[in-house]
This record gives sequence, C-alpha cells and structure tokens, in this order.
Amino acid sequence: MSYDKVEVVAKLRRLADALEQGKPFEIQIAGKRVYMPARATVEFEYEQLEDHEEIEIEVSWTRS
Repeated sequence: MSYDKVEVVAKLRRLADALEQGKPFEIQIAGKRVYMPARATVEFEYEQLEDHEEIEIEVSWTRS
C-alpha cells in the first residue's frame, strides 16, 4: 500500500521517536493494527534491479 508524502513523513517520524526513546510503536497498515515492541530491530536494505532501485526499511521482532 502506498501513502502520500505527508503520511509517510508522519509515520516515519513516529517510528523514529519510538526507537529513539526505547518505546513500543503502534501503526495501522492496510487496515491491520500492528504493535511493535521496543526490542524490535531495524535493517535497511538496498536493491538495484534492471529498471528501478529500492530502499526498504525492515523492522522485525520475535513474538513473546
């Protein structure tokens, strides 16, 4: 699902604030409410394909 720039900035800012403060993060994606614990890890991935390039921000955690 794509979001407009204002929505993306707001979501990334909230995520960055949660990570910086060591707090959990809550987000709604495609109608589903997702709860990210403070212990989540973040990875940046870059992919260069034949006709386009991608940067992905991957946030992951194990369920307890």
